[in-house]
Amino acid sequence: MGHAARMIPVARLLQELNNNIFIASGEEHLALYRTEMPGLTYINFTGFRPGYSRFLPQYLALLFKTPLLLYHIILEHARLKKIIRDYDIDIVISDNRFGLWNKKITTVYVTHMPLIPFPEPLRFMEFTGKLLHRAVITKYSRCFIPDLPGEVNVSGRLSHGIRLPDNVRFIGILSRFNSSDEHRERKLFDFRHNTIILSGPEPQRAMLKQKLVNILENKEPPVVILEGRPDEMHNFSRSGNVLSYNHLPAAEMKEMVTRSESIISRSGYTTIMELISLNCSALLIPTPGQTEQEYLAGYLAEKGWFHTISQNEIKEGITMPSKEAKWSYDIISQSRILLAEALKELLEENHKKD
Repeated sequence: MGHAARMIPVARLLQELNNNIFIASGEEHLALYRTEMPGLTYINFTGFRPGYSRFLPQYLALLFKTPLLLYHIILEHARLKKIIRDYDIDIVISDNRFGLWNKKITTVYVTHMPLIPFPEPLRFMEFTGKLLHRAVITKYSRCFIPDLPGEVNVSGRLSHGIRLPDNVRFIGILSRFNSSDEHRERKLFDFRHNTIILSGPEPQRAMLKQKLVNILENKEPPVVILEGRPDEMHNFSRSGNVLSYNHLPAAEMKEMVTRSESIISRSGYTTIMELISLNCSALLIPTPGQTEQEYLAGYLAEKGWFHTISQNEIKEGITMPSKEAKWSYDIISQSRILLAEALKELLEENHKKD
């Protein structure tokens, strides 16, 4: 869901620049887009769903599914050709989908990790992974990295300190909360509460939720759980001091998070970007075995921007840290400039190509 959410600010800015926007994704993601960007053309275009193991680390679970991934790459590459013909598309921007390049039109690949991190014992394999990912990136007209290019950055070694292809552009952090309604006064959730933002794959998602509910359901202040499930029918439930919302529109989610006393979330990259855009820190709990999240949680904790514990360390008496931010506000303003410049360059080059 994070990959879908971070494309919203890109689509919004393109729309402001008078472009006709088509949204192609799986049905659960289209539910999000219909809420945040109503009135567009929506295309059901399901991506690869790797699934995760309750016992195996993520990199091993994905390794066993490599043949299925290759099949999906070939399938989505062929299907894109038909979508381009049917809808007369001239630019495709896709997030982390390996097969959505096309030689006849302009295509953009979005990723925050040209370097895919491996666990310490297998670190020597990262070079091979980096070369394979580079081969994917160079298939596209452009590669957008949602981060800042300098020393102040969010992704660390995942996109910095390595040689990047010439078609790479840093576009700043992306957040659906950087919208025109950000100054509107709202008081829908004006009560003391902590917030848990759930994200990521099952079964680890449900395991984290159950652990936290067991500890916090009878504590004060109440805990609000944001499930991140826009496709679910029943939106609200309550059990003791735990209030659960399957989905909140961006403006309401923004208010819920910013009015929280403390925040707990996974260390997914989009969640981190959105928290930074709201000037909120959090306690990050990486998905076990997901090396990217484990690295990001550690990297940002070392910078003093966030706090982190492992899922196994969750226990009674868990400390809820302050959400006070410790980074510069320049991240937001610089990100807006970088995204606007990258899209302007993309549109001008595509116009010349036409």
